Amino acid sequence: MENHHLHIVCLDVPFPVDYGGVFDLFFKIKSLSEAGIHIHLHCFEYGRGQQPELNRYCASVHYYARHNGHKGFSALLPYIVASRANTALLQNLLTDDYPVLLEGIHCTYFLNSGELSHKKVFVRLHNVEYKYYEELGRTTTSWFKKIYYRRESRLLKHYEASLKNKATFWTVNDKDLAVFTNELGYSNIENLPPFMPAYEPQWNGENGNYCLYHGNLSVPENEKAAVWLLEHVFTELQIPLVIAGKNPSEHLRRLSKRQMHTCVVSNPGETEMQELIKKAQVNILPSFNSTGIKLKLINALYNGKHCLVNTAAIDGTGMESSCTIADNTAVMKNALQHLFQAPFTLQQFEQRQHRLQSIFSNKTNAEKMIGWIFG
Repeated sequence: MENHHLHIVCLDVPFPVDYGGVFDLFFKIKSLSEAGIHIHLHCFEYGRGQQPELNRYCASVHYYARHNGHKGFSALLPYIVASRANTALLQNLLTDDYPVLLEGIHCTYFLNSGELSHKKVFVRLHNVEYKYYEELGRTTTSWFKKIYYRRESRLLKHYEASLKNKATFWTVNDKDLAVFTNELGYSNIENLPPFMPAYEPQWNGENGNYCLYHGNLSVPENEKAAVWLLEHVFTELQIPLVIAGKNPSEHLRRLSKRQMHTCVVSNPGETEMQELIKKAQVNILPSFNSTGIKLKLINALYNGKHCLVNTAAIDGTGMESSCTIADNTAVMKNALQHLFQAPFTLQQFEQRQHRLQSIFSNKTNAEKMIGWIFG
């Protein structure tokens, strides 16, 4: 594969791997590099800084400014797209005939404008973005943000539909694939599961003594889920709940202190978070947003014991049989009481790991990508 070169355009700098949105980006780059692909990486940098680590996996790395604030606004295009219209990026993509992988709808400005029409272009769809922003609009309590998210959702619905014949597309799960195919009219589209860290899970037969909800707690959707658990699920159950993650709000911290059996762990390091996941008897991960794939759930399935979710969190991942699914408060409470006492057996562990490896093998999925791009 010594002659296989590929441009990858990332919506953000994909290192360090410290939030869900960059897992797929970074481990895809690493896997393609290990398979012998020469990667020319293009990143939008707006706060994460230049990262020398990326030079280990890429033949070249380029950084571009994103147009923040009013400079990135357009009357007709979504802000996440218009703010990444950088002409230096276009010039670099046009210097050769290498294929281009655009990571997210965010990076498709020059695909939409037609300036990449003579190149072989692939787009990784991380979400049905219009649905994601629609849900953000419902979740936020800020009227300013509500207006922004609803406007962005309307623009994104029209924009996502307009891209359907302009490239080859890959979704992250079957549910998103169905939306893009059936609702938005895409035909040149496949599902490709996200790339994940090389976890080395080990079975631990001892019962844990708490439940865990984890995630980036500064994301409104995640705070909403944590608040719902505190206010509706763990109020009467005397089962310990730990909520762990990045930048929890003062409101969430106060709420967790109202009960003796609930607490918040703020900004745990990666090692501490993995220990919390491993030692929890139940990883409880409901979601109020059904688009994309919840990488924190895949992490919990690899490294944790019982996983309790709702349909929105698990649907379309292929891992439904490895979780307990509860879609209302009463069912979730009953499931919790059962799972908190139930051993997590070696047989359950082995069946789950086999299923995970059949779907989320980085090596297999990298080989698929290479076949699609260069075949």
